[in-house]
Amino acid sequence: MTETSKSTAVDLERLRATIAEVLELDLDELTDDARFVEDLGVDSLIGLELQITLEVRYGVSLTEDDLRRATSLRTAHALLTAMLAERSYPAAKRTP
Repeated sequence: MTETSKSTAVDLERLRATIAEVLELDLDELTDDARFVEDLGVDSLIGLELQITLEVRYGVSLTEDDLRRATSLRTAHALLTAMLAERSYPAAKRTP
């Protein structure tokens, strides 16, 4: 397991660097709220590359629904953080 996948914390700047690398952007071009498709021109092929990169790096499995919700760095960060927290603390999601 990688260091990141053992933790529930997703470092925003590391995630920014990962996504910027896949999208071939400078870090300052990838703002927290820049929309991947509408603002940055991500197409389906780049989206697939990003999906695979995030799945491998964070040890998660992203569904189509997850990908539709992860429309920006901010929403991708929130999604990954929630997924890792659920994996680490599955009982926390359950209600009595």
